[in-house]
Amino acid sequence: MTHPAHGILLFAHGARDPAWAQPFERARDAMRQRAEAQGATVRLAFLEFMSPDILAAGHELATAGCTQVTVVPLFLGAGGHVRKDLPRLMDELASAHPGVTWRLSPAVGETDLLIQALADSAWQLATGPAPTTS
Repeated sequence: MTHPAHGILLFAHGARDPAWAQPFERARDAMRQRAEAQGATVRLAFLEFMSPDILAAGHELATAGCTQVTVVPLFLGAGGHVRKDLPRLMDELASAHPGVTWRLSPAVGETDLLIQALADSAWQLATGPAPTTS
């Protein structure tokens, strides 16, 4: 029995400074290793200032044969972009690629795992040795 090809579309805000994207690119690269082992494909897209945008990345996944795509917002909270802009973009993806099932996950910042990681990181930074300056 064949399983539908699964795509994972990581969706971040974007910024004018290219260095801003580095943590998201590292997350994408780490996810690719996991995803490939399970036959999934990962893409990273941005809302603004950077490319690809979500429509282009979604098109790449559909063209690669993905029939199920999960969009994961890499946002700390579900503000206006996640609550308003993203559903509209999801509708555009569904219209452009009706053979693909598009699923929207909650924003990563609303997961217990990330909330605990933020608390742990903040604690370590606040209580650990002072950073050295060069």
